[in-house]
Amino acid sequence: MGIPSLAGPLGQAVFLDRAGLLNRSIVRDGKPYAPDALDAVATLRKRGFWLCVVTNQPDVARGTQRRESMPLPQARPGLLLTAAAEHNIPLDTSYRIGDSWRDIDCGHAAKCTTILVDRGYQEPLRLQPHFRVPDLVAATRVICS
Repeated sequence: MGIPSLAGPLGQAVFLDRAGLLNRSIVRDGKPYAPDALDAVATLRKRGFWLCVVTNQPDVARGTQRRESMPLPQARPGLLLTAAAEHNIPLDTSYRIGDSWRDIDCGHAAKCTTILVDRGYQEPLRLQPHFRVPDLVAATRVICS
C-alpha cells in the first residue's frame, strides 16, 4: 500500500521559502509577528493546498554553518522532487514561492509555477518568475485566483 496523497486541489502543493518569507517578521510587544505569513498560510490551508516549507540556506553552501545544525531540510530541486514522489504531487500544477533567485531557479528546475515575493534585493535573477508580487498575501491571491 502506497503513501496517500497529501496534496490539495488537483494534487497541488505550495512550496514556501522559509528564510525571508515565512520568518520575515515585525516586532510587537517584544515578540516577532509575521501577519502576512500567518494569513497567507491559513488561506492556502483552507483552500486545501498541501504546504511544504523549504530553505536553501546559503550559509550551508558557504560553509559557515553545518547542514546538521539547520532546523529544516535544505531545499534544492531534489527536496521538491522527493516530496512530489513521496506524496504523489504533480509539480507542474504546484507552486514555489520565494524571495530570491535561488528560490525561483529551484522552482523552475522542479517544473513548478514560480512566484517571486519582490523584497527589492539588489541581486539579478537568473530566470524570470512566472509571477512577481509585493508580499505573501499577494502570492496567495495569485494561487487562489
